[in-house]
Amino acid sequence: MLLRIIFSFIIITCLINKAAAQQKWSLLQCVQYAMDNNISVKQNEIQAKLAALNYKQSSLSKYPSANFSNNDGYRFGKSQNPSTGILENQNFLSLSLNFQSSVEIFNWYSKRNTTLAYQWNIEAAKAGTEKLKNDIALTVANAYLQILLAREQQNISAVQVQQSIAQFDIVQKQVKAGALPELNAVELEAQVARDSANYIVAKGNVTQAKFVLKAYMNIDAGQPFDIEEQTADKIPVENIADLQPEDVYASALAHLPQQRVNDFKIKAANANVKAAWGALYPSIGAYFSLGTNYGYFRAPTYQQVFSGYIPSGLVISNGTGGFTDVQRPLFTKGSKSGYITSESFGTQLNNNFGQSVGINISVPIFNGWSARANYERSKLNITTLELQKDLDNKTTKQDIYQAYNSAIVAMEKFNSSAKSVEAAQKSFDFATKRYTIGMLTTLELITDQNNLFRAKLELVLNQFDYVFKMKVLEFYKGQGLKF
Repeated sequence: MLLRIIFSFIIITCLINKAAAQQKWSLLQCVQYAMDNNISVKQNEIQAKLAALNYKQSSLSKYPSANFSNNDGYRFGKSQNPSTGILENQNFLSLSLNFQSSVEIFNWYSKRNTTLAYQWNIEAAKAGTEKLKNDIALTVANAYLQILLAREQQNISAVQVQQSIAQFDIVQKQVKAGALPELNAVELEAQVARDSANYIVAKGNVTQAKFVLKAYMNIDAGQPFDIEEQTADKIPVENIADLQPEDVYASALAHLPQQRVNDFKIKAANANVKAAWGALYPSIGAYFSLGTNYGYFRAPTYQQVFSGYIPSGLVISNGTGGFTDVQRPLFTKGSKSGYITSESFGTQLNNNFGQSVGINISVPIFNGWSARANYERSKLNITTLELQKDLDNKTTKQDIYQAYNSAIVAMEKFNSSAKSVEAAQKSFDFATKRYTIGMLTTLELITDQNNLFRAKLELVLNQFDYVFKMKVLEFYKGQGLKF
């Protein structure tokens, strides 16, 4: 009775957990949600946006620049009047308005190639985001299959518990009737306890696998979550004969985003080389500017009162061989007679309005070898990217061959496990019949039962392993995951 209560509690707990998860997620929903919410994908999308901003800025740099400046101030003491250009010991308010514009006429297409490099960088960033999404899709698919595997193992464990309890009930009745010794019931009771422990472990593995998948999807760990029921034999896989390594590799080069990332980066590097080459030669530009000034002051004027003469410091000949001092009139400041003010705002702006236009030529003669070094670095960068592309291609080919070999091994293991389950099932059926007529001990029956249990678990494990290995091989074709 106690064992029945334990088993009933396990089943009820399982049903409650299933009811708590309101939404059943399909694999495609999990993959799409992970792509939309994975933090790594979001970070990569930001890099793509930054590349787009760089391209936009570089594209607009080919147009003339235009800047307006305004300087206002109040001057004290002796300084140059911006309106008259005369040094004055006068306080005044000053205003300066300026407009400048410049454009690069010819620079050996350096700016054009820089813009082209940014454009290729955008495409590389987009392909990089696509690659990351593909990687996440494969990772999510693996985590999804792990949940299905753990759930199958849980179901097998539940059936094992149910069978052990049924056997225990039969043996217990036989023990009470005196047909079997009590040791048989004790051994089966211990087997039920072991099977129950295995079920609890399997159930915990399902929960743990869900936590892993939720982490990849960026879902809160406390949020209810469950996936759709799906058995491994319902998941479509391509024929292994249609997934020959050389054919898969050729398809990978044509469809996988990593190859496009490398190609776009090399194109951007070639454009940067041309831009760096242009910086070694003179560039021609033009400029244009407008400017004007205004100054405001208000100074009082005074009447001049004559008060006599004083020597001026100059002398003239008196005609007799001597010299006579030259006198100058002396005036003193009288009463205030009015004010002197600056000209009107409009008049000063018009009088001080000036323009300038010209052409500038910049010739790089010696700049610490920075331009030449930049050009040489850009060429080496192409070599580095080409080597990286070659390395990625070789790595992809090696991974495809390894994936193909793993798929072959997994298929053979799966077929072998199926035969093992079939043989273990026949052995258990015969053992049950022999045990019923008393020709087999309880320990021998338990041994056959455990062998069947392990064979079923191994079959499920190998089946899901085979499905995943095939999905990896299909993934390398660059045509997405098919479930």
